[in-house]
Amino acid sequence: MSTRPLPATKAPTMADVARLASVSVPTVSRVLNGNVNVSQSKRERVLDAVKELNFRPSFAARALASARPEAVAVVSGNTSQYGYAETLRGIENTCRREGLSTIISVIDSDEPAEVDRVVSQVLSQPIVGVIVLKFDPPGVAVLDRLVDKLPVVAVSGLRDTRVSQAMLDETRAAEELTGYLLDLGHATVHHVRVPPSRREDGRTTGWRRALRRAGKEVPETLDATWEPASGRAVGRRLAGDAGVTAVFCGNDEIAMGVVRGLNDAGRRVPEDVSVVGFDDHPLSELWAPSLTTVRQDFHGLGSRAVQLLGAEIEDTDNVGRLSNERPAVVVRDSAAPPQQG
Repeated sequence: MSTRPLPATKAPTMADVARLASVSVPTVSRVLNGNVNVSQSKRERVLDAVKELNFRPSFAARALASARPEAVAVVSGNTSQYGYAETLRGIENTCRREGLSTIISVIDSDEPAEVDRVVSQVLSQPIVGVIVLKFDPPGVAVLDRLVDKLPVVAVSGLRDTRVSQAMLDETRAAEELTGYLLDLGHATVHHVRVPPSRREDGRTTGWRRALRRAGKEVPETLDATWEPASGRAVGRRLAGDAGVTAVFCGNDEIAMGVVRGLNDAGRRVPEDVSVVGFDDHPLSELWAPSLTTVRQDFHGLGSRAVQLLGAEIEDTDNVGRLSNERPAVVVRDSAAPPQQG
């Protein structure tokens, strides 16, 4: 039997036990499940490997050992967006580490026929549970249909006490970012929002709350799509209002578009108008000027969702738990005090 050590940072999996014991993964699962249809020599090799590796069966391993399915279904909207893609990467990486596979279902709209298609697709799969990215109306619609049908975890969005949920505290982060602009001396902050999951998302709520707490004017929100070009159009429109000195955008891609639109009309960032974003997109630091933004750990968000799902599968009393983290404001070059006079 090989005694090659595993890297210290890697938690041993059932596959590692199988490799060390020179048996198949199904054989390991049968031993863990107490199945008698395993030879004594193989059983001893598996148990020795378990001891040597200090292997502790994860919820995925227990699912396999009890002949339950070993896949997690993930429902997501616009996978081309940075936040969606990074969250999916966190889910997939963590599932793979746990010995689970992932089945990703993309939903394009919250139309009933599209929601029916995705829900039917999910329920037809041999899965241990579902993770729903609740970043947009389609995700909300799917979650509403899946509650109580099988273990479900929601990812971000507004708090839903019916299910366990992994969140990023966007509201408090948006409050802090808006407060930062006010502290620079801006009379108010305009807001370009991305499509919300419900009537109003945390980024908009935090912006509004900060302005009201400071006794500042709360301008009408300006709506963008997920396309950066829509931010450019908004930027050109804002450029015509000399009273606009600070703009908080719903994400970094839209902020980049707004900066371009302002520049198109001859207004400089940050000299004439401060522009900030949200998410800390990889390009935000390389943009000119580099964007002041909010850093969100989307990969960690996906990982936390898998951990919540595992806890729920192991113990049904774990339903309704919350894992919440506060993103961090990152100050760069795109915001400055307003010009005097």
